[in-house]
Amino acid sequence: MKNKKSSYYKLLVMTMFIIISLISLLGVLTVSLSSAIYRNTELEQLNKTGDILISCFKDQYYRSDNIYDENISSLCRSFGSNGNYSVYLYDENGNNIAFKDDNSVGDMTLSPSMISRLDAKDFLGLDSIHISQQEPYMLYATQFFAKNQDNVAPKVMYAAFYQRSDSLNSFTIKVTIAYAILGIIGAVLAYLLLNRKTKRLAAYEYDFMRISEMYAKGDFSETISTTVPGTNKEIAEYVNAIAANVASSEETSKTFIANVSHELRTPMTTIGGFVDGILDGTIPKSRQNEYLILVSKEIKRLRILISSMLNMSRFESGTLSPNFKETNLTDLVIQTVLMFEKKIDDKHLEVEGLGSARIDAEVDADLIQQVIYNLVENAVKFINERGTLSFRFEKLNGMVTIGIKNTGEGLTNEEITQVFDRFYKTDSSRGKDTTGLGLGLSISRKIVHLHDGHIVVKSVYNEYTEFLVEIPEKRNSVKKG
Repeated sequence: MKNKKSSYYKLLVMTMFIIISLISLLGVLTVSLSSAIYRNTELEQLNKTGDILISCFKDQYYRSDNIYDENISSLCRSFGSNGNYSVYLYDENGNNIAFKDDNSVGDMTLSPSMISRLDAKDFLGLDSIHISQQEPYMLYATQFFAKNQDNVAPKVMYAAFYQRSDSLNSFTIKVTIAYAILGIIGAVLAYLLLNRKTKRLAAYEYDFMRISEMYAKGDFSETISTTVPGTNKEIAEYVNAIAANVASSEETSKTFIANVSHELRTPMTTIGGFVDGILDGTIPKSRQNEYLILVSKEIKRLRILISSMLNMSRFESGTLSPNFKETNLTDLVIQTVLMFEKKIDDKHLEVEGLGSARIDAEVDADLIQQVIYNLVENAVKFINERGTLSFRFEKLNGMVTIGIKNTGEGLTNEEITQVFDRFYKTDSSRGKDTTGLGLGLSISRKIVHLHDGHIVVKSVYNEYTEFLVEIPEKRNSVKKG
């Protein structure tokens, strides 16, 4: 299965290794702690039982005044009759003073080292020396003092209580088995849960890689899921957004290339037709100047079109450096409008405001003409038949304003917010703008900003659209791109 190569499966193996290691470590600690608690409980019980028997020994000695009394031996035999305990009493020299039959275990005498140890402190723990090295016994050994009725000095005596440790081993085995079963069940459940999630995440990772590879090949037909639990939703959303932007850019680029081809073909066809007509005599000499003027206008149109594409590249690379100089903006607008004379006549438009007084400003004439060209082209393209194309020029507080207004359908609120975006076609939703690059208004805004000015659009739907360009009249210092 291809998903088995997923990094999530490597993480699953590592996680299961950690879980099993933790279960094993926890098991060792649990078994050890449980066994220690159980052992201490049993030893405490042996300690209590031994102390009770010692009290019985003391009472019997007090009544009989004889440490070799048969009742004391009988008491030792009775206590050890269940086979689980063995009891020994020793005198002050370590000699066994209680009856011992053939089935008893343990030493008949108490070693001097043990006597010395018991003189200092009781012994309570496992012992593998006195009875068996293969199977340790639990041992409680202590020193005690027995008094008789004569109130003479009490006798020093020692007692040793042995108990088999079978129950300790049995308890440890039971706890180990129980924990092992629970540990195995826990590890299996953890594996099933993690493996289920790993399969889902591995499938998501595979889809992520597959779709990303599609994106790399230019196929944006699928999107990465953002609803898979346990995954980073934001990353998928970012990748999808990038893919959508690239897809949109590719689409707009295709449209841009198609529009460039169309925009370049139209003036070149016109120029070629006029030049051929002059050369082959189709156009009479009496009208050649008229057609050469049209050729000149088409060449200027080509120059502005090519400048738009070059300037966009220079804007993005930051290499555009304006050449500011005193310029007659009124004449510049008039010259630009004349480039659209034929289109204006074809639509029977009324032009207003070009008779305004001269207004000068320090600008890059070529760049500002490109702005005016783009705005006039936009206005002529979308103005209604027999509509009005209006211009206004204002100077106030050191700022110069050029207004270009056309009647017609106008812009919607959505279009107003996007009209300056790169490649945006102002009425693409209505399908009327079949020419143009979708760069004009975007470039115009960049050029105006380069002049420390600003450009705004005002529109009332189904009434008019007006673009206002405001730039400084004078510049204190020339700014480089």
